[in-house]
Amino acid sequence: MKALAVDLGGTHAACALIEDRAILHAKTLAADGAGGLAPLLPRLAGALRSLLHEADTPASACAGLAFSFCGLADHAGGRVASTNAKYDDAPRLHLKAWCETSLGLRFEIENDARMALLGEWYAGAGQGMEDIVMITLGTGVGGAAMIQRRLLRGKHAQAGCLGGHLPVLYNGRRCTCGAIGCVEAEASGWSLPELCRAASGFASSLLAREKQITFERLFHHASAGDAAAMEVRDRCLKIWGAATVGLIHAYDPEMVIIGGGVMKSAAAILPFLQDYVARHAWTPWGKVSLQGAQLGNQAALLGAIPLLQGQAD
Repeated sequence: MKALAVDLGGTHAACALIEDRAILHAKTLAADGAGGLAPLLPRLAGALRSLLHEADTPASACAGLAFSFCGLADHAGGRVASTNAKYDDAPRLHLKAWCETSLGLRFEIENDARMALLGEWYAGAGQGMEDIVMITLGTGVGGAAMIQRRLLRGKHAQAGCLGGHLPVLYNGRRCTCGAIGCVEAEASGWSLPELCRAASGFASSLLAREKQITFERLFHHASAGDAAAMEVRDRCLKIWGAATVGLIHAYDPEMVIIGGGVMKSAAAILPFLQDYVARHAWTPWGKVSLQGAQLGNQAALLGAIPLLQGQAD
């Protein structure tokens, strides 16, 4: 089975031609979430047609286009339900009509975290599992849940996919979503510079010399014994641990998959989280398995096939 896929983030759009569990051709476009989605649609259509041309494949050979969106997506209605300061025009766009007119294909849309979970379930770390939670740690924090082989979506398209917006500190930082003390506000890429500047001894820390403070540099300096970096690293690990336990208690998974760019430091993160969950999660049936994601940035694209086949509906 062949399909076209788009994984739309805040700064880029990955486009791909998929066949079963393989990406045949792919290309990435720069995308400005602040500029709206409408100006990007003609470029996406052009990129997808280019992929078909490169593969000498007619659009009619594809089952459809699967669109992964960085916001709340109404899968049943085929539309964007809500955004968070990215592509604010998207809820007003008729994406099914755009797809049919531009490509002559059926259109399916889903939240990007759910798409990543679908991809890992279909072709990655979650193969053969029925009950999974996935957490993505990066610029933001994403989440998705599958219960008895079905994606959790909810009446308003937000069930299970707001793991990054679970409050972990009632008196914490203000989040971009408007809540207080969300996981994202307390331990994500966008909040990390502020967290570091608030750490004890930051001014004399190696972190203060970094032009851009990232989790990769944080873990590097922490492993070298930098006190401020160690303080922030340990705080983030505990925040992620608390969030993981909360998601386990909410959705009763047999496996938690951890993905995202932060997992470049998986050797430090996974053992901590596995131990934290073992000590704090109430799972009398047994122990939840924690696994690193296997597919990286390809996960949401490879979720195209199961989405179009309705395997997790």
